[in-house]
Amino acid sequence: MCILRTAFKSILASSIIAAATACISVGQSLEGPTSDTNPRAIEDEIIYFVLPDRFENGNPGNDRAFSEGGPLEHGYDPTHKGFYHGGDMQGLTQRLDYVQGMGATAIWLTPIFANRWVQGGPGQESAGYHGYWITDFLNVDPHLGTREDFKALVEAAHARGMKVYMDIITNHTADVIMYRECHDPNWTGEKIERCSYRYIGDYPWTTRGSIDGEPINSGFLGDDAVHQKEENFAKLKDLGWAYTPYVMDAFKDVKNPAWLNDMIYYHNRGDTDFIDEDSLYGDFVGLDDLNTAHPRVVEGMIEIYKSWITDFRVDGFRIDTARHVRDEFWQAFTPAIMEHAESLGIDHFHVFGEVYVDGQNPQHLAKFTTRAGLPTVLDFAFQSTARDVVINGAPGLELDKLYSADAIYKNGEETTRQLPTFLGNHDMGRFAGFLRASSPEMSDAEMVARTRLAHGLMMMARGVPTIYYGDEQGFVSDGNDQDARENMFPSQTAVYNDNDLIGTDATTAESNFDTTHPIYAALAEFSALRQAEPAIRRGTQITRLAHRDDSVFVFSRIDYETGTEIVVAINAEAEAKTVNVAVDGRASEFSSLLGTCKRAVNAPSSYQLNVPALDLVVCKSVFEDEL
Repeated sequence: MCILRTAFKSILASSIIAAATACISVGQSLEGPTSDTNPRAIEDEIIYFVLPDRFENGNPGNDRAFSEGGPLEHGYDPTHKGFYHGGDMQGLTQRLDYVQGMGATAIWLTPIFANRWVQGGPGQESAGYHGYWITDFLNVDPHLGTREDFKALVEAAHARGMKVYMDIITNHTADVIMYRECHDPNWTGEKIERCSYRYIGDYPWTTRGSIDGEPINSGFLGDDAVHQKEENFAKLKDLGWAYTPYVMDAFKDVKNPAWLNDMIYYHNRGDTDFIDEDSLYGDFVGLDDLNTAHPRVVEGMIEIYKSWITDFRVDGFRIDTARHVRDEFWQAFTPAIMEHAESLGIDHFHVFGEVYVDGQNPQHLAKFTTRAGLPTVLDFAFQSTARDVVINGAPGLELDKLYSADAIYKNGEETTRQLPTFLGNHDMGRFAGFLRASSPEMSDAEMVARTRLAHGLMMMARGVPTIYYGDEQGFVSDGNDQDARENMFPSQTAVYNDNDLIGTDATTAESNFDTTHPIYAALAEFSALRQAEPAIRRGTQITRLAHRDDSVFVFSRIDYETGTEIVVAINAEAEAKTVNVAVDGRASEFSSLLGTCKRAVNAPSSYQLNVPALDLVVCKSVFEDEL
């Protein structure tokens, strides 16, 4: 019997809404899988990162997910920054011309899975519009559309030669599990005000071991896994290792696949403080933390995400909260996913993990490509360093420090060319928001110039440029999280509509798909240059000048096969700078790709650049012996 599982029902909802989503189980595919895109190299991509709910409303009929009642039932309230606003996959499909027009070759969507529509205590409610509170891992949130709508989006993108990356989660589900000690008003035992993380130290029956190879602890794997042994579970309970979990009747069996409803597959140890082991085993802001050491969880997650590749021929996964999952899980999950994609002819499948760090810390990022075995990670270290140089006046030397650490990633330069680089996102906030926070009185012209410059650095340097939706329209976030998730279609949210956007007189109360906006135009120009020059996408990157005092940085991208050197100079100072840099000795003449470049070198291996204030120049030379 097929049970419909859509987004999580609010406790106040009276019934499951039929026709919200097709009922799908693992292995059940739509007819006619989509065709694959041109398998170009990962470093050739330019990614556009978008929250479908906030992009375009293509079908107002699904705004309330076919549910009756008010916002606390269906989660739709376009006046509230924390609720669904009506954007959907049909709207995104309709706007592919706009996305491709700025040069994007791939789209990364926040999770599209059916979510718990509303969660949070009285007065603290918000909705799962962002996609990270999953209840049904096999179906699409009806606010966003259907599986057929997602299929249509992927096919439309593929028909244009664009790729589609899904945002996936293995660390947690929606907040469904409660704890007797904290939440049950009838609990007669010890009452705890807050379910903070429970730590008891190392015991031989705790979940510490290896998924690959021989188990470290006796009985760790297979049928004798720790949480399948009643005596071990009882011992842990006696020691206070976990809370006593329960699920309210209204929410039983809400998760899909069905095995996710068994509380045996969760840690149940309370809220993480993101310190030491509780970063792995604690609940992420109350969300139900999966025991990713359990073989059934590993197997189940691999099965779930293989099915999305099979059914839709997607081109990659961005993995949420990767740092909060055991390394052994990734050592099993990633090869299985990559091998499955390759077996379907998708040999360009791109996997990148979110390892959230605020600050230049490439060592922390790199270990997830070595020890954990993830192919790539989001380059938070680039984000931090670019922000420091372009906004905070840090010297160019900081960029050299960043790139000097590239060798510590697995496969070194080969891997760092594939790291998605970015300037802001839905969690941290927008680059223009950081600018305004640093200098509230900064002129509009300077904000546009600095935002353009930062995007120019991202486009020309190693890595896969990732544009956060709305940045190209001058969106200026008030902060992070919900404050940085504005609508592209006309907004009814007051805290968005009072924002002073840069480079335009428009507000978020209007439709913002202006292809003449100066930042959109700059991104289109940068993208065209990047796509026209293989050296910018794939060339070896060499620092030519890293200023110790000024925010000036010069680097080359060299393609030794074609004999091309492209020199990029970044100047985040308020006055023009003239610098002399070393270049390949075989280069005698340069042409201008962006800005104005001198034609001749000063002397063998020496080239002079005049870089305007708050700008970049890009110059190209062909080695003399290749002319």
